[in-house]
Amino acid sequence: MLALGLLFFFPLYLTIVNGFKTYNEVVTSTTAFPEVVQFQNFVTVWNQINFLGVFMNSLIITVIAVVGILLISSMAAYQLVRRPGRLSQIIFLVILSSLIIPFQTMMIPLVKVAKDLNIIDTLHGIILLYWGFGIPLALFLYHGFIKAVPKELEEAASIDGSGPFGIFFRILLPLLKPITTTIAILHSLWIWNDFLLPLITLSSIKNQTIPLAASVYFGQYTNEWHLAMAALTLATLPIMIFFMFMQRYIIQGITAGAVKG
Repeated sequence: MLALGLLFFFPLYLTIVNGFKTYNEVVTSTTAFPEVVQFQNFVTVWNQINFLGVFMNSLIITVIAVVGILLISSMAAYQLVRRPGRLSQIIFLVILSSLIIPFQTMMIPLVKVAKDLNIIDTLHGIILLYWGFGIPLALFLYHGFIKAVPKELEEAASIDGSGPFGIFFRILLPLLKPITTTIAILHSLWIWNDFLLPLITLSSIKNQTIPLAASVYFGQYTNEWHLAMAALTLATLPIMIFFMFMQRYIIQGITAGAVKG
């Protein structure tokens, strides 16, 4: 277990440590601590890639995309579970089948369709795409969780005069908190760190996300490793802090799902 932990920690260690070095130090002593801590790397990165701007882009995309995925997938799963039938089964299987399609096979058609719909190189466009790619897995997780929720709770609320939306938001949604938190964390990590989808859909500098902006330090003929590591450190810290704060909810969600199953 310790060896596995070190295996995952080592790349993070290299990223952070080398972010405080000069270029020569990174090349000659990659694993060592810096001789002199270089905060100038972070200042340079902050100014060169407009870090505050790309940070806000990443934050807006991640928050709206995750909230949309949670709402759409939970409500869709609720309807599919509570209205069983052949049509519900077909819809569920069709949505699940999209999980086995490699993203690389959809890249060219995706860009063409996005261009035809005039949503290429826009923040709302990439948010819509993240909804499309994120909903299937979230729907699958919600589907299994909702099946274990007793229908009697909803029937009692219906007798008390609650409508469909009241039942969902006041009765069911609070019961889904463990799995909702787990889905939110997993999708936040994915969207925040994603590079490929922004690469093929966001071409203008003003719409770049953090991973896309940081790629400027990786060239075909030269790499500014010290600045690249500083940029990656800045990109990693927000989501790492978020994950450390929320990781206990992942365990709770998995445990709750196992007990219900």
